Amino acid sequence: MRPHPPAHEPPDPLRWRILALLSAAQFMLVLDVTVVTVALPDIGAGLALGRTQLTWVVTAYTLMFGGLMLLGGRAADLVGARRLVLAGLAVFTAASLTAGLAGDAAVLIGARMLQGVGAALLSPAALSVVATTFHGQERNRALGVWAAVGGTGSAVGVLVGGLLTAGPGWEWIFHVNVPIGLALLALLPGALPVTARATRRDPLDIPGALLVTSATAATIYGLTNAGDDGWGAPGTLVPLAAGLALYVAFGLLQHRSPAPLMRLALLARRPVLTGAFLMLVATALLISSFFLGSFYLQGPEGHGPLATGALFLPVAVGTVVGAQLAGHAMGRVGPRWVAVPGLLTAAGGLAIPAAGAGTVSLVVGLSVAAAGLGAGFVAATTTALARVEPAEAGLTSGIVNTCHEFGGAIGVPVVSSIAGAGIAAGGAAAPDGLADALTFTTLTAAAAAVAALILVPAGRLPAGAATAHVH
Repeated sequence: MRPHPPAHEPPDPLRWRILALLSAAQFMLVLDVTVVTVALPDIGAGLALGRTQLTWVVTAYTLMFGGLMLLGGRAADLVGARRLVLAGLAVFTAASLTAGLAGDAAVLIGARMLQGVGAALLSPAALSVVATTFHGQERNRALGVWAAVGGTGSAVGVLVGGLLTAGPGWEWIFHVNVPIGLALLALLPGALPVTARATRRDPLDIPGALLVTSATAATIYGLTNAGDDGWGAPGTLVPLAAGLALYVAFGLLQHRSPAPLMRLALLARRPVLTGAFLMLVATALLISSFFLGSFYLQGPEGHGPLATGALFLPVAVGTVVGAQLAGHAMGRVGPRWVAVPGLLTAAGGLAIPAAGAGTVSLVVGLSVAAAGLGAGFVAATTTALARVEPAEAGLTSGIVNTCHEFGGAIGVPVVSSIAGAGIAAGGAAAPDGLADALTFTTLTAAAAAVAALILVPAGRLPAGAATAHVH
């Protein structure tokens, strides 16, 4: 344990080691969003899970990750980022072990929720350590590494999921986190500086975090039930209505709270609201594509998990390529003319497998769509942050990152409900339902492109515009 050096002292000699260790921890968190998608048919077959349970295996993690992320960031400021990094890592590691040992749906989904809690504590605290450990141009380089970890984690996750599922078994997509987590828990205490606690003791908005997470959980429950009960059934409408009521209660609480979890005034600003919307849609479409593609490749197309993971690589890499191209174009044309072509590209790519999916058309179409969605991620973060004051950049980035996780949490149950019987244990998927779900994603991307044309501010970025690093 070492005190954090004051600003006038030389840079921390262990700063690059700290970055490497924290990046490894963040890589695990990002990996666990996509690593599970390839393994879902095998998990369903091994534990006799139906469509609803398989949907929750994905969404339970992103729900807790997104719902508690702002609370985790606030807690890091109040009690010290070092404590939150270690606590979050310990929770995530223990939950990963439990998930791998799970023998039924309840234990597995509960463990996935605990993984999300650990991730929500760890991720914002780790980024805070990186941002305060590095200075000047070195900080830009360090944040660039952090952003690259987020992009490559999603890409590597599908291949790792295929390798582990085809090899030692699906349990190891969770067990692999345990030795890595234990090693990091042994190495980090001696490397991390002691971070100062906040001098002003604003209370943690735990009721706000519980309300927004419960609202999203109720919404997901209703959306998932729609696939079995129908959109007009009480099992669908009641939880959807409960979710709406909880969101309203959350908004009222935030308006009255002296230390709100989320400043709703920020969401009243058109660029911030538009950026959050774009992030929600882009993430929902991307994670849904992985979810649907996994069942299509391992169901009607008859591929095993290893082949499926390999076939997904160009899809995941397409996201990184699209983001890089968008980053270069952003300064020349502005966010509107990155967001609109990106979403139209996504719609065109998704239309290919929706029209008739074989292995080639699915992989090509999803790869094209992923490139467009990668551009959408860049447009989302830039739109939200380009015109905010530096003092508000952290909170705005937190809102966008929360929408990133919620996008995955909400998108999967929507397409799962539309696919219906197309999502089944063991990969015995019905192609008609999957095609319907892919058609829905195509129309959603096209509608989002129209909305972006109207909502995203025109023109180039202002000089010195803020940028974000979404995990």
